[in-house]
Amino acid sequence: MLVNRDTFLVVSATILAFFLLIIGFFILLGKPPFEMIGMLLTYALGDAYSISQTLAKTTPILLCALAAAVPGRLGLISVGAEGQLYAGAITGTAIVLAAPDLPAALMLPMMLVCAALGGAFYGYIPGILRARLQINETITTLVLNYVTVLWVNALVFGPWKDPASQGWPATITFPSAAILPALPASRIHLGLLIAVAFAIALHFFFTRGASSQKIQILAGNRKVGEMFGLNFGTWVIALMAMGGAIAGIAGIAEVSAIQGRLQPTISIGYGLTGFLVSWLSRHQPLIILPVAFLVGGLVAASDALQLFAKVPAASAIILQGMLFAVALAVPGIIKSMRPGYER
Repeated sequence: MLVNRDTFLVVSATILAFFLLIIGFFILLGKPPFEMIGMLLTYALGDAYSISQTLAKTTPILLCALAAAVPGRLGLISVGAEGQLYAGAITGTAIVLAAPDLPAALMLPMMLVCAALGGAFYGYIPGILRARLQINETITTLVLNYVTVLWVNALVFGPWKDPASQGWPATITFPSAAILPALPASRIHLGLLIAVAFAIALHFFFTRGASSQKIQILAGNRKVGEMFGLNFGTWVIALMAMGGAIAGIAGIAEVSAIQGRLQPTISIGYGLTGFLVSWLSRHQPLIILPVAFLVGGLVAASDALQLFAKVPAASAIILQGMLFAVALAVPGIIKSMRPGYER
């Protein structure tokens, strides 16, 4: 089975509970709930442009969710995808600025590899702190998020600032060779294909072969794993770095294909959103795919709903918050309703 029954139950119950909360939310706003839900669906999937917007939002969310899922399979709680995204954006941009005349055949692979290395380094730091010094990875990844955002600000306000930007903090516009390929007249770019490929590859990595068994043993009981000769610290470092590499690619993909240059606002909380998508999906890559698409559609449609239906600007954030609150509450409620549960 690709998805176990417990995961299917949790995801289904979460979606149902979220649907009911949406109805209540629009009633409180004095809006017809089913009409508003219909508009959400229309703005997310109603035409080619809407689908393009949804998939553009889905791509960084999906990559960041996978970045959180990789260490999550070992029982680690990494909330550092946002910082790793920014780290990948920095290192990927560095290649573009250092060699802007490279042909696309060289530029794109180098840009993606450097972005992955930057994100991996930003995953490696909290990984080695946890492995060697037992410092909680949740705290270190959270703190590092702010550090990387400030690094981007320092660069685009300082040495990387485009002299022709007339005061706007941003690098030069990326040359065409540094722009990820996209479908004509759309925002659906190569980053989405990379994200889907990662999801499929990670599914097999975590369900097939000796590595998956080692990770399952260590996640289930670290002491038992070490009795069998497994090194918990080594796996912590490896999986934290692997997750960081995926988030790093999300960063340069957003900069290259969507923004066209490095600037401070390259993310609207994709890292935290990705973490919550991963949590909702129980860190299972194939479940993350549709859930990330659902959240991407919600983000894209909420923006349009604010513009055309005159709902409050905070509605998009509220709807996302409701989804994630439900995602965190439902598994606990289901668990508490089962026989033998003890508080």
